[in-house]
Amino acid sequence: MKRSRILVVLHPSLMPPETLEGQDPKAIEEWRTEYDVIQTLRGAGHEVRALGVLDSLSELRSTIADWKPDIVFNLLEEFDGIVSYDQHVIAFLEMLRQPYTGCNPRGLLLSRDKALCKQVFAFHRIPTPQFMVFRRGRRLQLPRKLRFPLFVKSTTDDASLGIAQASVVEDAAHLRERIEFVFEQHKSDVLVEEFIEGRELYVGMLGNSRLTRLPVWELNFGAQSGGTGIATRRVKWDVKYREKHGISSSPAQELPPGAEAQLDRLSRRIYRALGLTGYARMDFRMRTDGSVFALEANANPHLAADEDFASSAAVAGRSYKELLHKIVKLGLDYPAQWRVLYGA
Repeated sequence: MKRSRILVVLHPSLMPPETLEGQDPKAIEEWRTEYDVIQTLRGAGHEVRALGVLDSLSELRSTIADWKPDIVFNLLEEFDGIVSYDQHVIAFLEMLRQPYTGCNPRGLLLSRDKALCKQVFAFHRIPTPQFMVFRRGRRLQLPRKLRFPLFVKSTTDDASLGIAQASVVEDAAHLRERIEFVFEQHKSDVLVEEFIEGRELYVGMLGNSRLTRLPVWELNFGAQSGGTGIATRRVKWDVKYREKHGISSSPAQELPPGAEAQLDRLSRRIYRALGLTGYARMDFRMRTDGSVFALEANANPHLAADEDFASSAAVAGRSYKELLHKIVKLGLDYPAQWRVLYGA
């Protein structure tokens, strides 16, 4: 890939140092993705600048005007502390006619809103757990007939934020308690869905119109005691907890006949139904009978070199540098509306 000017946008608190030497391991985990992306792109010969974006777009606009990057590498997951606002930053880039990596604004909107995403799944007859949405600020009234266990989570938060063992509820009293907890702690609507016991599978996808599927990945819950196998925040991000309980992720083994082909078809349907571009990860649950349920789609999943997405790409024969280059190329090739209209 030719040498390019790449502006990496990230949260200011995640601005990484130039070296890992002398850094606290716990701190490294916070900005590991940002460090890996920046250092790998620089090591590949690109001219890279990093810019923290918190609650203003003024510096982003002036940097683009003055430095004229070939592409903005988007590592933002929020704006002004609001997860659903990251799509507006990307819409701003489109209005500036600035190429960027990752998903387009519409795809971010649909995938970030878990309730809306579920409605899209239902419309397209994509198998997904039965669900209902409880709106914050309205009177909490539970349906009379409920099939437990149920899974409770915010409609907007991602990266397993707010997911704990208490998210799986077995009766109406605990359901009400957990819904009210999410209302208060996360200031969002609540998605309640049928809990699917089984294997947790992830499928990474790369592409705009032509799609490449990465190997099916599995989260192995290890030997946790007294808990349900779910991807809590500790399970996904607490290194010591994962090591203690033997929690790991790896290529999915011994899938039932036809399961991989089914996951491939579903992942492509989801990607296109939500209008995703760049790269994304689809999350599934598979019961012991082999039935598959789509849980959600994650646009712009974590990109640290040792995370699931990059690891699955490596199993497919694509190095971390090659993966980042592919993501950059997809951003440069994405046919944004301004390109369609003005031929730029």
